[in-house]
Amino acid sequence: MQHQDRSQPHVSQNSDAQDIVTLLAPRLAYFAGVARTEHVTRAAEQLRIPQSTLSRALVRLERDLGVDLFARRGRTVSLTPAGRTFLTSVERALGEVERAAESVRADADPASGKVAFGFLHTMGSETVPGLIRAFRADHPRIRFSLVQNYGEAMLERLRAGELDLCLTSPVPDAPDLVARRLDEQRLRLVVPDDHRLASRKRVRLAETAEEAFVTLEPGYGLRRITDDLCREAGFKPRIAFEGEEAETLRGLVAAGLGVALLPPPAVPRPGVVELTVTGQRAVREIGVAWLDGHPDTPPVAAFKQFLLSRKGKLLPQMGSDPEADVSPSGA
Repeated sequence: MQHQDRSQPHVSQNSDAQDIVTLLAPRLAYFAGVARTEHVTRAAEQLRIPQSTLSRALVRLERDLGVDLFARRGRTVSLTPAGRTFLTSVERALGEVERAAESVRADADPASGKVAFGFLHTMGSETVPGLIRAFRADHPRIRFSLVQNYGEAMLERLRAGELDLCLTSPVPDAPDLVARRLDEQRLRLVVPDDHRLASRKRVRLAETAEEAFVTLEPGYGLRRITDDLCREAGFKPRIAFEGEEAETLRGLVAAGLGVALLPPPAVPRPGVVELTVTGQRAVREIGVAWLDGHPDTPPVAAFKQFLLSRKGKLLPQMGSDPEADVSPSGA
């Protein structure tokens, strides 16, 4: 194996790290194979490449590094001190690549792969566990990485590639996302059990214009819906407390610190009364979203189709309500 002229261009010490990786990465396995066998012909046979290809790759590697990695005696080679130092890091890097490849192949396995799934906090106690239980009846080995957060934060993680799918509200309308409406959830006006409206079954939101509200923080979908519904009812809500969890808000209501517009609880909360809102559609739409053009692994595709098949029956508490949104208020 003959050396090429060292005066040819190579990666300098000032080169960008990305340039170095781009140049060196395809040759690292070749280098490690020759280093292990200390023989170019045997390494070429094990790597299943022509000997000439291997020899040229090693020469280019040394030229790009500007360092002799091998001492050569015909087709037999031995590592130089620089080569031994380089081999230690190369074997560690190749091991990491191998583990990464095994991990992504495992995650994409149709029978036992992984789905990164995000959903709203209010869907974590009942809806999502029920969905996953039903899905795994036919896909018992598929794994889930679950993320609970508010809508905008989940969409950011979706765009960053950290989530495959998310259940969110409102249903997003963005050019880089695909979203499908799956269901809607009726919101209730939650008041303390000793409140002036607590004896009622139904209420118009306009009747609460002077009340203090407890709400989720700005950026949460339910906060936006609350603001919009109050505006439709002719007033801007007077916010007394802001939080991050619907059940925390129920606790604040039970303590007499305000009223709230919330979805139904998984378990009834003592100390509060939940009233049907009439005169306007007090609902939030729930949808599933994913990144447009993003290829699905088989487990993600299977779970996506399962979610889409649940349209209109996603939420266990949904159903007909005899006290429709537009019915008159009454005692």
